[in-house]
Amino acid sequence: MTTKPASQLSPQRVWLLAGSVALTVVLIDQLAKLWAVANLEGRSPIVVLGSLFGENVGPVFQLRVIRNAGAAFGLGAFGPASTLVLSVIAIVVVVVLIRFVTRIKDPWWALALGLVLGGALGNLIDRLTREPGFLRGRVVDFFELPNFPIFNVADLSLTCAVIIILILTIKGRSWG
Repeated sequence: MTTKPASQLSPQRVWLLAGSVALTVVLIDQLAKLWAVANLEGRSPIVVLGSLFGENVGPVFQLRVIRNAGAAFGLGAFGPASTLVLSVIAIVVVVVLIRFVTRIKDPWWALALGLVLGGALGNLIDRLTREPGFLRGRVVDFFELPNFPIFNVADLSLTCAVIIILILTIKGRSWG
């Protein structure tokens, strides 16, 4: 059983909300990556939050730049062709999301799709503009937690979107 959202948005407001969220994510992601490359690349990791349980455990949160040829969190890096495949998939996802957003009426679904769109675009920009070249560029990742892949703002946005989508789905909240 699905429940109808308390408030529904007009198509223009859905575009405004989802587009604003996506644009904000892309801007923050790209500015953070520019900062990380300029200030962290080629340096030792910068510990932001040290060990909470003694020196043998290691830092809880640090900043360290890596170039990721795979998908979010370093998944799917299977050689040079994987970056090209992931770039094409990201382009398809972006196009599908832009077309799908016109069907959304619920503000929470618009927020979630804006987060997905922003995260996908943020990493796609890296694949289009960074070395080794167009559609093969490596994504800049720089947030590091213990026992977890290094990630960036776009990955964080995608993760938040998945959490929101799971909650909306569990609650039976309709997107249309």
